[in-house]
Amino acid sequence: MNISSIVVQTLPENVESVIQSLKESGICEYHLHDPKGKIIVTIEGKDVEEDIAKLVEVQIIQDVIAADMMMTYQEDQLDEEIKKLDEQGIVPEMLNDGNMDPRTIVYNGDLKKRF
Repeated sequence: MNISSIVVQTLPENVESVIQSLKESGICEYHLHDPKGKIIVTIEGKDVEEDIAKLVEVQIIQDVIAADMMMTYQEDQLDEEIKKLDEQGIVPEMLNDGNMDPRTIVYNGDLKKRF
C-alpha cells in the first residue's frame, strides 16, 4: 500500500468549495488548510500507478490551480528495497575482520584522482 500527501492550491475565495469537492470525491482524505488557498490531503493506493491516477483526479477538480505530491510512502517497494540491501551484504567482509590492518584498505572515494 502507498500513502501520499498532496498540497492542493486554489484561490482564497474557493477554499471552502474545493475542500467540499475533495471530501465528496472519495479519492482523498482532507486534513487541513490555510485561508490563502493551500489544502493538505492524503491519498492511498495499491501502487504508484493508482497514486498517480488519484493525483490526476484531484488536479482536475474545479477551481484547483495546482495539486502536487509532496511525500509518498511505498510500503511494498520499501520492503523490497530493504530485502535487496539485506541480500547484498553491504558491509564488506574485510570490515568485519578484527585482524585486518586498516592502513591496508584502499580508499577510492576521491574522483579527482580516479579520472
